[in-house]
Amino acid sequence: MISHLPILQVIVPLMAAPICLLLKRSQLVWLFSLFASAIAFIISVLLLQQVMTSGVISYELGGWEAPWGIEYRIDKLNAFLLLIISAISTVVLIAAQTSIEKEIPKEKHTLFYILYLLSLTGMLGIVSTGDAFNVFVFLEISSLSAYALIALGQDRRALWASYQYLIMGTIGATFILIGIGLMYQMTGTLNMQDLSQRLPEVAQTRTVFTAFAFVIVGVCLKLALFPLHLWLPNAYAYAPSIVTAFFAATATKVAIYLLIRFTFTVFGLSFSFTTLPLQGLFLLLGLTGIFVASSAAIYQNNVKHVFAYSSIAQVGYIIVGLSTSTITGLTATLLHLFNHALMKSAIFLALGAVVYRLGNVQLSSFNGLGRQMPLTMAAIVIGGLSLIGVPLTVGFVSKWYLLTALLEKGWWPVAILILLGSLLAVIYVWRIVEAAYFKKPLADSVPVKEAPLFFLIPIWLLITANIYFGIDTRLSLQVASAAAQSLFGVSP
Repeated sequence: MISHLPILQVIVPLMAAPICLLLKRSQLVWLFSLFASAIAFIISVLLLQQVMTSGVISYELGGWEAPWGIEYRIDKLNAFLLLIISAISTVVLIAAQTSIEKEIPKEKHTLFYILYLLSLTGMLGIVSTGDAFNVFVFLEISSLSAYALIALGQDRRALWASYQYLIMGTIGATFILIGIGLMYQMTGTLNMQDLSQRLPEVAQTRTVFTAFAFVIVGVCLKLALFPLHLWLPNAYAYAPSIVTAFFAATATKVAIYLLIRFTFTVFGLSFSFTTLPLQGLFLLLGLTGIFVASSAAIYQNNVKHVFAYSSIAQVGYIIVGLSTSTITGLTATLLHLFNHALMKSAIFLALGAVVYRLGNVQLSSFNGLGRQMPLTMAAIVIGGLSLIGVPLTVGFVSKWYLLTALLEKGWWPVAILILLGSLLAVIYVWRIVEAAYFKKPLADSVPVKEAPLFFLIPIWLLITANIYFGIDTRLSLQVASAAAQSLFGVSP
């Protein structure tokens, strides 16, 4: 059983999805989905432990040896991502049954869980597989279910958001597929490890340059890097709250994983950052994204929109860390993948609790909410402090390592810009704090109760993790550092 963990990681949620059709009661489907996600989480923990102690795991499907057959290849990088995705999925699902009662018609509850599990399957598959074409297959499974999940939102604008994401996502997936096809044309292989060995022989050809450009643009569209981010704000704002909490913590992280995998493993560090001017381009786009998205967040009146634009800014921080092309910079990037997943899932889940009680997340509706929903609002405030990078939160750890990487590189002006970007986060977080704690409720508003227990448990699990991993960084830092060193070919 232990030897089959890499395939079980994907098979468990994949097989659970159609089984949901046989369970007619909504509550049974929820419990079964939660169970399947929890099993995926346990498998990811076992895989991470195995990789950290024994090294890379290679699993050949159907007994076909790589590179002829499909290989699942688990190393420190994707084991870390598998842990993030499955953990967030499981915690968020605890609140799912309560949340969708208010946001999704009862006859569509089973459909919701099926789509959720398929999206989870796609993400886990993208991260697990060592085959480039298999990446595209799982990308389509994840994306198609994501479009349908977003369209389930109660606001009519959810359909437009889903359609917008469908168009942009299809363009991104097509670019990735063209890039993979061109690589196959030049090397005759789709195995990513095999590609990394064969591509250097043909690296200076136009075809490989074109393949690289197509893959990078396609992946950057999926991860919402400025200026390819236009699909994200509405997708997060109008999707059901559970969907937003799950996607904000995982979807862009999976795309960033692909960017790291293709630049560091497949094409190689030298080709990606030396032969081509990717370093300067990423630095410019990352910094621009931080300032443009943070400025846009300040002027939003829908709080989901505020944190959606914040997510685009956080992607900017991650890309700046990546642009340093150093071990410390990549460690900061991987740390922020983990830490941002904790922040955003907690915040969007808390916003889901507000939607459950109020029916909306307009900033004006937050007036006086600090006294009516104290635990929920405290969670949003702590999540906001983490976004800013206040000490004793995970956000501080990420930014500390990012600033360290920039100063090591001698990029002190960029370090100053990163600090200024954090000040913009103070402004949009303060607007929410001001409304909740320093303004009186609207005259026509009715008193509201605290969020139900099934909301508060997962919210505070995530908030506790935000504080715990901000103080005790052994797990996150050890794995992120080990993964960064392995990508640079350095023994820990």
